[in-house]
Amino acid sequence: MGNLAITGREPLFTPCTPKGCIELLLRAGVEITGKKAVVIGRSNIVGLPTSLLLQRHHATVTVVHAFTENSKQVTCEADIVVAAAGLPNLVRGDWIKPGAVVIDIGTTPVEDPSCEDGYRLVGDVCYEEAVSVASIITPVPGGVGPMTVAMLLLNTLDAAKRILNFA
Repeated sequence: MGNLAITGREPLFTPCTPKGCIELLLRAGVEITGKKAVVIGRSNIVGLPTSLLLQRHHATVTVVHAFTENSKQVTCEADIVVAAAGLPNLVRGDWIKPGAVVIDIGTTPVEDPSCEDGYRLVGDVCYEEAVSVASIITPVPGGVGPMTVAMLLLNTLDAAKRILNFA
């Protein structure tokens, strides 16, 4: 984590989910440089490394957490919102600045008798409300999850290259 935070240093491996989020933004053609980004959640595995990666891409990053006052107001100003709090439907449509890009990392099982397994996965963002406000939004499931798997494979490939002394 320290190497991720220090300019000019590279971590041995970048955590897969944050790495996947940045890759999603880049592949979608989202301009990160100079944009206001809000990361909701500050866990060591997702929130913190995501905020550091966004800073590496020259975004102005604010981290919102359980003790942040006016979380809604702070989030409303963001061009990029990354929700990683683990609280289903925390971020409502009125939290999103029109045209903002929303990356929903949260996946929480919520009881739903109409589903085959008796539950469904719900993100941290209320998709039904946010989809009409955001310019881009990742679904749950099927958004960040596959990117996490892809980045795990990339990290595995990088590890094999290191062991075999490939460039």
